[in-house]
Amino acid sequence: MLKKNLLSLAMAMIVLPLAACSNNEEVATPVETDAETVVVAEPEVMAESEPMAEVVPMDADMAADMTATQSIAEMAASNENLTILTAALQAAGLDTMMMEAGEYTVFAPTDDAFAAVLTKLDVTKEELLANTDLLKSVLPYHVVPMVVKSADIPYGTPIETVNGQMITISDANVITDASGNMANIVGTDMMATNGVVHVIDTVLLPK
Repeated sequence: MLKKNLLSLAMAMIVLPLAACSNNEEVATPVETDAETVVVAEPEVMAESEPMAEVVPMDADMAADMTATQSIAEMAASNENLTILTAALQAAGLDTMMMEAGEYTVFAPTDDAFAAVLTKLDVTKEELLANTDLLKSVLPYHVVPMVVKSADIPYGTPIETVNGQMITISDANVITDASGNMANIVGTDMMATNGVVHVIDTVLLPK
C-alpha cells in the first residue's frame, strides 16, 4: 500500500509541471489579426513663393496727370464754353504756345465772360479779335508760368502772370486783377499735358 501511494505521488509531480508548461505555451502563441497596416503620408513641403512686388499707391495728382491727353489749346478748342478764348488765342498767335510742352496755369474766361467785356469795352467780337495788340496784352495776363492746382493756390499772395503784372486770389477763389476787377473761379483742375486750366467768369484786365 505504501509503495502504491508513493508511486501515485511521483506520477502527479511529473504530470502537473507538464500541464502547466502546456498552458503557458498556449497563452504565449501570438494571435494573427486581419487589421490593415496604416501608412502615414509625410506632409508635402510647399514651394517657397516669390515675394510680391511692392504696390505703390497712386495719389490724385498722379491719376490726373495720367488721364491728361490734350494740350491747353486743344482742351479749350474742344470746350463749347471757351470758343471766344480759342478764337482769341488763334488771332493773337498764342495758340501754338498753349500747345507746346511746358508748365502753365491758365485762368480761362468763358464765352459769357467775354460777352460782358465786349459790352464794357463797347466793341464787337470781330473788333476784339482784330485788335491783336490788346489780345497780346490781355491773354498773357490769364497765364501763370507754372502749374498751380487748386490745392496749391497761394491765397492772398500776389501771383505774377506771363505779361509781368500781378493778380491776387482770395480764399473764396475770387481773383482780383490789376484794374480792380474781380473774377470767380467756377471750375478747377482741368488737367492738360502742358499744365492746368481753371475756368473764370470774368475777363481779367491789366493796367
